[in-house]
Amino acid sequence: MRKFHLILIKPSHYDDDGYVIRWWRAMIPSNSLAAVYGIATDCAERRVLGPDVDITIDVIDETHTRVDVPALLKRLAHDGNFGLVALVGVQSNQYPRALDIARPFRAAGVAVAMGGFHVSGCLSMLDGRAVELDACRELGIAMFAGEAEGRFEGVLRDAAAGRLKPLYNYMKELPGMADTPVPYLPRRYVERTIGHNSSFDAGRGCPYQCSFCTIINVQGRKSRFRSADDVERLVRMNWAQGIDKFFITDDNFARNKEWESIFDRLIALREEGIPLGLMIQVDTLCHKIPNFVEKAARAGVTRVFIGLENINPDNLAAAKKKQNKITEYRKMLLAWKSQGIITLAGYILGFPADTPQSIKRDIAIIQRELPVDILEFFCLTPLPGSEDHQRLWKAGVAMEPDLNKYDLEHACTGSQQMTAQELQQAYRDAWPEYYSPEHMKTLLRRAVATGMPVNSVLKLLVRFSTSVSIEGIHPLQSGLFRGKHPSERRPGLPAVNPLLFWPRYALETVWKTAAMLTVIGRMILWKRAIERQPDARQYMDQALTPVRDDDEETLELLTKTAGAKAAVDHLRKVHDITHRKPAVAAE
Repeated sequence: MRKFHLILIKPSHYDDDGYVIRWWRAMIPSNSLAAVYGIATDCAERRVLGPDVDITIDVIDETHTRVDVPALLKRLAHDGNFGLVALVGVQSNQYPRALDIARPFRAAGVAVAMGGFHVSGCLSMLDGRAVELDACRELGIAMFAGEAEGRFEGVLRDAAAGRLKPLYNYMKELPGMADTPVPYLPRRYVERTIGHNSSFDAGRGCPYQCSFCTIINVQGRKSRFRSADDVERLVRMNWAQGIDKFFITDDNFARNKEWESIFDRLIALREEGIPLGLMIQVDTLCHKIPNFVEKAARAGVTRVFIGLENINPDNLAAAKKKQNKITEYRKMLLAWKSQGIITLAGYILGFPADTPQSIKRDIAIIQRELPVDILEFFCLTPLPGSEDHQRLWKAGVAMEPDLNKYDLEHACTGSQQMTAQELQQAYRDAWPEYYSPEHMKTLLRRAVATGMPVNSVLKLLVRFSTSVSIEGIHPLQSGLFRGKHPSERRPGLPAVNPLLFWPRYALETVWKTAAMLTVIGRMILWKRAIERQPDARQYMDQALTPVRDDDEETLELLTKTAGAKAAVDHLRKVHDITHRKPAVAAE
């Protein structure tokens, strides 16, 4: 039997000091890695390379596992370099690191392929050579654009035969998802994420047209989905190895046409005894779908991520995010809170109407008037593969040349009213502005008053209030105990003497741990003090107040900007038209 080595690597990217961002335990699982592993396992079981070839699969998520290139090269060389290194799910900010991982493998004659949003997005929206894609061609890296279901075995056969093509472009042939291999990772890999969370995509594609989004240009705008049977199969596969927590990665699960049948099946599995805990992503109108929020809670949803993006309708319209209605924000958030589900909302800085002053004002309005728990800030970024990037690229507008910074936390271009430097500072200021000690106490009070899982809210507050200040990175890139190695510093930066590196790293780890423990201790004291208050369950503030008819006249959310006033006026006109009594015909 011959042994074909398939090495699946999900690259991380470099921090501002040039070191790979890696943790003892990472925050978020990689669904791309789980999806490709499921497909690759199916190929191995079907022996797509022939009855005399065993396909061995190694999985490396660099956010929590070091890529030991010398050891991997030695293993490949033992079998005559018969194998393939597949760089999976590579985003634009991970592209420089992916190339650096690939170079020693290509120098040794090992076949390398790369897929993910950067390659797929650039080929979908640009000329096929833009944004450093020629670097792949020069290194002899095969580029894979599109989705791997039904196509990956062809890549494996070509690699085994030594005839990898420079490009596999399936962007115009998006496959169906029903009855395909489901995302799956063995427990030994899942254990490297905080809370032992795995992931799966129940559907792909989004019907909306947000100009900053790459999803619609890579996965398409047509909804494709797994069946309830597929979802049950992957849940049972994971439950068999003790995994019951999942991040459902659909960009907008509320627009998955099979959402109800999937929720019904998950509800049945919970009633059977599988203690599911789920996080989903939805839009701001999901609460208007009958039974959606209620069934989400019954299916095991404990956290929901909402693309709030902004509270200024003018900004939302500029980004083609017209489906977001600020007049519905409070109803939507209160609907989730009534089910005890934690809300996390994305908020983008750098839209046309944004200024440092308006951002500060809007954050204060959100704190007072919206019952959102966790707010995640992002810089408006022209991601390759988005309409925003395509427009700027065609116009020849200068953008940040270093792809490593396209991580949504670095300002890659200015906005209409802010320079890139001002936007970067506004981003840094937003975190302590929202996560002030007083507001975090308010969030804990709201959690206690509404019967939410207070310990879970506390853990999220610790993570989101400290990642930027202590680690210098976005909370979604964070984890437990930062791992560093001098050999992983970005090429081109000066090497650090190991005799200096390791003591510095040890002191840095001690300082960060002490700072984190101090924050945790302080928050635990806040929580205990709040829970001991005799009227803690009766706490009420403006955000928790039920929606009232006079909100449109009293809330700053609906009165502070011209766009908000226009939205309210439009709502009134619609109400008047739809509730107008028909005229009585004169006799």
